[in-house]
Formats: sequence, C-alpha cells, structure tokens
Amino acid sequence: MSKRRNGECSIFPYRTGYAAYAWVTTPDGERKRKWVYGKTHDEVYEKWIKLQTRAREGPMPTTTPTLTNYLAYWLKEVVDPNLAPKTSEKYKLLTRLYRAWLNKLRTACQCCAQGKDARRPAERQRCCAIGNCCHQVVASRTIKDVRDTLRAALTNAVAEELIARNVAAVVRLPAPRKPQRQSWSADEARKFLESARADNDPLYAAYVLVLVLGLRRGEALGLTWSDVDFNMMQVHIRWQLQRADHELRHRETKTASSTAVLPLPDICITALKLRRDRQDADRDRAGDAWLDSEFVFTSGYGTPYEPRNFNRQFANRSRKSGVRHIRVHDTRRTCASLLVALEVHPRVAMQILRHSQIAMTMEVYSEVPSAKTRSALKRLGRQLDG
Repeated sequence: MSKRRNGECSIFPYRTGYAAYAWVTTPDGERKRKWVYGKTHDEVYEKWIKLQTRAREGPMPTTTPTLTNYLAYWLKEVVDPNLAPKTSEKYKLLTRLYRAWLNKLRTACQCCAQGKDARRPAERQRCCAIGNCCHQVVASRTIKDVRDTLRAALTNAVAEELIARNVAAVVRLPAPRKPQRQSWSADEARKFLESARADNDPLYAAYVLVLVLGLRRGEALGLTWSDVDFNMMQVHIRWQLQRADHELRHRETKTASSTAVLPLPDICITALKLRRDRQDADRDRAGDAWLDSEFVFTSGYGTPYEPRNFNRQFANRSRKSGVRHIRVHDTRRTCASLLVALEVHPRVAMQILRHSQIAMTMEVYSEVPSAKTRSALKRLGRQLDG
C-alpha cells in the first residue's frame, strides 16, 4: 500500500477497492458521515478531496433518494401544500402515468402500456387487447408537460441540496404545434342560445355568461348571488368551481387578472333573472331536501353543479341546436362577435374581454354580424312579456 498522505486517515481498503468518508452537515442540520468508493486509492482520494471541498461549502445530503421516492415526497410535501389543486392533480397524473424516458413516450402506444383496452369487457375490446394495436401515442404537448413536471421536481431537489444538477433542465424537445382552436360565428351562437331559451334549459344563463362575457366554465359555475348586482348591472368575477382530487373546490380565480368587475348587458340581466326564478321553483319543489348555498347554478336540490356534467349538457345542447361542436373553453373566442352583435361599445367590450389596450379589442371587434343575428340577440335580452 502506498504511504498515507497527510489528512487521509479516513481512506482505507474496502471489499475490492477503497472507501473514504467525511463528516458533513446535512440539510436538516445533523452531522453525519458521507461515503465515497472507488477501485483505486488515487480514485478514492480525488473523490474524497471533492467531498471535503463540498462539505465546507455548505449542507449536503448523505444519501440521494431514488427518483420514484423523491417524486412521491415532492408531490406530498411541496406540490400539495403550495400549488393549486388542479396543478397538483396534473403533476400527480403525469408522474403516475408517464414516469419513463421521454424519447420512449413519443413512440410507445399508451393504450398498450396502460392496458386501456384490456380493462374493457371482452365484448367491447377492439384494439390492443386483441392484437390490433391502435398506436395511441401521447401528444407532443403531453410530452412537454411530462418534461416540465420532472424538471420542476428536480429543481426542488437541487434547492434542497439533494442533487447538484438538474439533468431534466437540459432536455430539449421540439416545440409542440399549437392546436387550431374552433369558435362559433355570431349566428351559430345565436342559434345555440335560442335553442336553449326555447327549451327552458336550466343552464341557459350559464351559456349566456360564457358566450357574452367570455367566462370560463369554472368562473360561471363558481358564481354566487352575492357577486351579482342587478341595480348596478355588473358582476364580480372572483371565484371558480373545480373538481380536483375527487373533491369539488370553490376557490379564488386562477390569476389576479382573472378577477374583475364586469358590466352586464341586457341579455345577461334577463338570463340571470330567469335563473333566479328557476332556482326558486327548484327550492320549492325540493322542500326539505334542498341544500342551501349561494351558488347561482345548482342542481335540482341546491348542490353545486358538476363541471363535467356542464360539459355533457353543453355538448347535448350543441347537437340539439344544430351547430358545430366546440369545447366550452373555445366559447371565449366567440365573445367578441356577440358583443358586436349586441352593439356593446368598444370601451365596454375592452373591459369585458379584459384587454389592456383598446387596439387589441378593435382587432377582434371587426366582425359585422347580420341584421337577423342582431335582432335575435336583442330579443333574447328583452323581458319575456316585453
């Protein structure tokens, strides 16, 4: 054995090579031994020198958890207490379903990998379970979300000094293509609203709000009667209703810019008054089974309206009214067209659309709807006996 260098008393033969340790302070303030190993004395010596240098710089962990164990810790101790429930739910979904190398995700059939078809009853199996792979690969956007989730977790691991470098930060992916968003013309929106009004649809007022005010689904369903001011003809948007982690949550809007006081055009006033009358009738019909709440949109027994049920009813109403099916969120793109048809002043439209500059409003405020559409929408805004 070579002569021991000064200060190397912690280096010694170990199994088929050598081992060394240094006393370090862990991130939680404890003093522990940190070990390094190698095949040769010189290799361990170099590692030991780096270990001593690193120990003098500040706290360091003595062990590094596996990625699986660290992700479980990160979700429970970092994500859940600090992020919005929907974001937390998304991170959990991505870490559970796609804890794999990103390049493999691009080509791996997720129906095969997750056994989607195999879980169906035998008579309904149609692809992977019967040897006919459907090649259901994940979208490029999902792959980016997986990378971002892993990067966020490892960034926290670096901050907690569990690892020295975030390897996920250097992973580069092709930019995902922006999906082409659909929207309705003012005439299609008019047909949709006329159909809902003619059938006395209990969600008619919600449809008016998402189309005319551009409210998001959660903002409409989270609306309370205390947020509606009929005298001032305005509504305060400050809540949203979401289902996350199998629980309905009534919480503040996602961002500060989403919170706003919006003017209510006549069509919105009329629709909300109709909704109030409908809710009063539901309360009388339900009797003791009625659950008191402040929500504008409730079930027949006063409970908050389920967001997924809203999606289903929106799709059914689209089919009944004979218009193209679009997502609920895409109705926001139709909002400007309806404001033009209702002859809402551009400055008021700017407030409703929540634009920072009037030029942005005028850019989307250019469609000139037909006289028929203008007249029909104004009729919807009048009182029933008017």
